[in-house]
Amino acid sequence: MDEFIYNNPTRLIFGKGQIDKLGGEIEQLGKNVLVVYGGGSIKRNGVYDQVIAQLEAIDARVFELSGVEPNPRLSTVHKGVEICKNENIDVLLAVGGGSVIDCTKAIAVGAKYDGDVWDIITKKEQPAAALPLGTVLTLAATGSEMNAGSVITNWDTKEKVGWGSPFNFPTFSILDPVYTYSVPEDQTVYGIVDMMTHVLEAYFRKAENVPLQDRICESILTTVIETAPQLMEDLENYEHRETILYCGTMALNGITQMGARGDWGTHNLEHAVSAVYDIPHAGGLAILFPQWLRYSLDTKIERHVQLAVRVFGVDPNGKSDREVALEGIERLEQFWKSLGAPSRLADYDIDDSQFEVIADKACANGPFGNFKKLDKEDVLTILKNSR
Repeated sequence: MDEFIYNNPTRLIFGKGQIDKLGGEIEQLGKNVLVVYGGGSIKRNGVYDQVIAQLEAIDARVFELSGVEPNPRLSTVHKGVEICKNENIDVLLAVGGGSVIDCTKAIAVGAKYDGDVWDIITKKEQPAAALPLGTVLTLAATGSEMNAGSVITNWDTKEKVGWGSPFNFPTFSILDPVYTYSVPEDQTVYGIVDMMTHVLEAYFRKAENVPLQDRICESILTTVIETAPQLMEDLENYEHRETILYCGTMALNGITQMGARGDWGTHNLEHAVSAVYDIPHAGGLAILFPQWLRYSLDTKIERHVQLAVRVFGVDPNGKSDREVALEGIERLEQFWKSLGAPSRLADYDIDDSQFEVIADKACANGPFGNFKKLDKEDVLTILKNSR
């Protein structure tokens, strides 16, 4: 395996009723609090009232930024940065899913930077500090509650950029499975696809001698595959919500990639697609990832075979490696379709008219992907196969 250093400073507070810990966590960080959230679902499901009650109990001075988009936009980050600077905010609290947390991470860094935070997001500048942030998670999907990553969209330039820094880790994250009961069916499916693709990105790596990393990935995937259909039948089942919520966090908190860097090419390609079309991130991944798997078959086919046999239960007897691998990809695709995920770009009314634009955005920094390098022609082929 590759050499590595692992450090994750986020304090994970998991389980029913753990919102009672919020006041004590915030009080250690400051009294001027900016609460960041999305379209208002937290007000309908009661989470907002519980959060505010905790903050009022410690006499916090509360400010709010609502309306964070599913693909969080730079313009919203700018609004948050302005509030932080004008009101001397001490601590940020993201209440919502990965988009809200990603936006809050950018605000936290931007609040301690004199220039435009887009400079940091696009890696023209390095952050030197950030405001502390905590999270109250309401959606199992991105793992942003326990990692340093963030994805921000500049809608003016049609750029969607993934970035991160050591300052981006949440100080604490509160995860109550009950808070995910109200997540609708389609968003539940997107969350399942998202966490699975995080693990799959990590699984396709070139590092050798990674048996434990492989088994960790396979364990998360098989647990999701076993649990997801049961959850879709009973969206308010505590045990199933609990399992999926924990899987989403473990899928992208760093443990799957210790000593073994994943590919991440499909994520980069999907960012380019949703920068142009503003589709759900996981919807794009459900379409693109099986096509990437087919396209990368000959890179190191034993990885595809291992996935097919260990995770999707493909019987290898009497079959070539290619047949086994393709059957595994088909089972993955059918599993996502059975949950209700899209499988073709046409499901979002996307035709080939913008493929050149998407490919140029995906390749803006040259060929990409760690397991399988993709150039513009590769991208165009995958897009065409995804129609």
